[in-house]
Amino acid sequence: SSSIYMGCFNSKEKSKLNSELVTEALDKVTNPNILVNLVSRRVRQLSIGGGNMSRPFIETEQPLGAADTALEEIVQEKIHFEKIKEEDLS
Repeated sequence: SSSIYMGCFNSKEKSKLNSELVTEALDKVTNPNILVNLVSRRVRQLSIGGGNMSRPFIETEQPLGAADTALEEIVQEKIHFEKIKEEDLS
């Protein structure tokens, strides 16, 4: 089975994301490239600090890393994406 790895912005260590969360998030966002972009953007928002977007949209019993928080937000449908049609870009 394949795993997704994502480095933390404040650390040189790479952390393996919870494979169950990745699988559940891929059920919501079927394109892995879009999922990676969503998680990456959300991790940046969570890491910046200050403002409403830097706070998690979910409550957990134990603290999660930023990437796992982003995945859980996707699973719980707290964040999502919209496809933009090419004609909307012109």
